[in-house]
Amino acid sequence: MSTRKKRISIFDTTLRDGEQSPGASLDHREKVEIAHQLAALGVDVIEAGFPIASPGDFNAVREIAETVKGPEICGLARCVNADIARCGEAVAPAEKPRLHVFLATSAIHRKFKLRKARNEILKQAVASIKYARRFCSNIEFSPEDASRTEPDFLAQVVEAAIDAGATTINIPDTVGYAVPAEFGALISYLFENVPNIDDGVISVHCHNDLGLAVANSLAAVENGAGAIECTINGLGERAGNAALEEIVMAMKTRADQLGDLTTGVKTEKLVPVSHMVSRLTGMQVQRNKAIVGANAFAHSSGVHQDGVIKKRATYEIITPEDVGCRHEGGEIVLSKLSGKHGLKRALSRMGMDLNDDELVGAYESFIDLADKKKVIYDDDLLLIASEQMVDASSVYKLEHLHVSAGTGTVPTATVRLRKGEDVLQDAACGDGPVDAALKTIDRLTGIQGRLLDFALQAVTVGKDAMGEVHLSVAFGKDVVNAKAASTDIVEAGAKAYLSCVNRLLTNRESQNPPKRKSARKKTKAKKAAGKNAVRKKTVRKPAKKAARRKK
Repeated sequence: MSTRKKRISIFDTTLRDGEQSPGASLDHREKVEIAHQLAALGVDVIEAGFPIASPGDFNAVREIAETVKGPEICGLARCVNADIARCGEAVAPAEKPRLHVFLATSAIHRKFKLRKARNEILKQAVASIKYARRFCSNIEFSPEDASRTEPDFLAQVVEAAIDAGATTINIPDTVGYAVPAEFGALISYLFENVPNIDDGVISVHCHNDLGLAVANSLAAVENGAGAIECTINGLGERAGNAALEEIVMAMKTRADQLGDLTTGVKTEKLVPVSHMVSRLTGMQVQRNKAIVGANAFAHSSGVHQDGVIKKRATYEIITPEDVGCRHEGGEIVLSKLSGKHGLKRALSRMGMDLNDDELVGAYESFIDLADKKKVIYDDDLLLIASEQMVDASSVYKLEHLHVSAGTGTVPTATVRLRKGEDVLQDAACGDGPVDAALKTIDRLTGIQGRLLDFALQAVTVGKDAMGEVHLSVAFGKDVVNAKAASTDIVEAGAKAYLSCVNRLLTNRESQNPPKRKSARKKTKAKKAAGKNAVRKKTVRKPAKKAARRKK
C-alpha cells in the first residue's frame, strides 16, 4: 500500500456529471443552493457545470464562481478553443478557479468517435492545455476512457499534459469497465512510467456501470492517487458515479486497511446534504443505499435488535450521528406557535437559506401544516423550504385542487393554476383521483406527459405523516423527475407532476433563450438610419447642382 498521498482531495461533480442523470434537472437557483451546501460540507473542488452547453449553465457556473467561497470552482470544456474560452469566462470570478479540459484517448474512441491518430490526440491535448492557461493557471486534463486506453500511450499523454502545464491529471474509468485490481495497477503503472508525475496531482473519476466505482476509486488511492471525483448519492451518467458519502466514510471507517487518509468533509452533514440533493433533483435515494439510505441504520431482525441494544457496535460500524442521521424521522424543532425567526433559524441550521419572500411563503405553508399535524419534523421543514425554492422559478403554480372519488362514482378533479397574472381552471375525469388531476393539468398547460413511475412513501412517522410522491414523467424524448409532499397524497401527486412540467419548461428556455428585442430594434434603427442617409444624399446632390447652375 502506497503512502504517497495522505490528504485526499474530494472533487464534487454533482452539478455537472450528477445533473447528467436522465431526469435530474436543476434550475439556476437550485444549482447555486447546492453549491453553497457543498462548500459547507467541505469538498475541495466543485465542478459547477459545462458552460458551453447552454446560456443557463454558463450563468449558473458564473454565479457560483462569484458567490461560493472556499472550494475551487471548476468548469468543464472539451479540447476545443470555443469551449475553453467560454469556460474560462464562467469561472473567472472565483477565488480559486479551475479549468477542466478533456479529450478521449482510447483506441475505440480514436477510431470511431474522433477518427484521429495517436500523434493527433497528443498534439490537440497539448495545444488545448496551453490555450487554457491563458485563462487560468489551475488546469485539469482528463484523457477520456483512460481505463481502456493502451497503458503506454496513456503514460505518454499524461507526461505531455503535465509538460504543457496541467496541474491535475484525471484518470477516468468513463464507462465503468475496470475492476479494482486492474484499476489500481493502472495508477501504479503511471507512477512508475511517467517521469514528471510528481509535478501534478493524479485524480480519478469512476463510473458505476458494474457497481465498482467506489471500490475502483479506493484502489486508485491505495496506489498513489491524491484526488477522487464523485457525486452526492452517486448521481451521474447511466448507473452513476462513485458516491461521495461512501468514499469518505470508507476511508474514515477502514483506516486500518486504507492507511491514514483524511479529507476535509464534515461527515455530520452528509445525510442532510444527501436529502437536499435528492429533493431538488427529484432523484429518489433507494432505501437500502449505503450511508444515507432510509434503512442504513434500521434493524428488523430480532437477533440484530438484541445485539444493538446490548452493544451498538455489534451491528453498526458507523454511528448515525457520524453522518448526521437522526432517528425516528428527524428532530422535533417547532410548533404552530413558533414565529418566522424560529423557522428561519431552523432552516438555516439544515442548510436552507430562503430570501424574505420565500420565508413568508414557507411560514404560511408551515402554519397550514402545523394545523394538520401534531408534530413537525426536520424533514417536514425541508420539504416546505424545497417547495418554496421551486415555486420561485415556476411557470405554473397550483392554487386549488378538488377531487371527487369513491365506489360507484367517476373520479373527477377540478384544478386551478396560476400563470403570472392569468388564472386557469378546468376539470377532467380519470381512472382515479390522481389520474384525473394529472389529466386536468395536461389540459390546462397544453403539455402532454406520460407517467413512467409513481412512488409514494411517508416522510416522517405517524398517521398524519406527510406523504412524499416521486414521479418520473416523459414529455416526448425528455424525461423529468420531481418530488412533492403533502398530508394529502393526491395533492402531493399533482404538485410533483406540475413540478415536472415547470422543470421541462425551464430546461427548454435555458436551452433556447429568447433573443434580445433591444438588439433587434437597434439593428432595425441602424438600417433605417442608413436608408434615410442615402435618401438625403440623393435629394441634396440635385439641389447643390441647381444652385451652381444659377451662379
